[in-house]
Amino acid sequence: MTDNGYDSTVVVVLEGGPATLPQTMSVRWTSELSKIKIPHRGGHEHFELIEPALERPVFRWTTRTKVAE
Repeated sequence: MTDNGYDSTVVVVLEGGPATLPQTMSVRWTSELSKIKIPHRGGHEHFELIEPALERPVFRWTTRTKVAE
């Protein structure tokens, strides 16, 4: 993160979700980032921030949604 915590790329940890997703990924970090939606196999995997203060913020899987047709 940058010194002010805004608009930087950081590596986050992903907990839960499909085994075919990586355990970490790079995301664009802003102070408002609390959820991540990852396109995956015809749907989206949803993660919510649970540990923001760590060097690598932790997001936990919450649900999967299908892509609307």
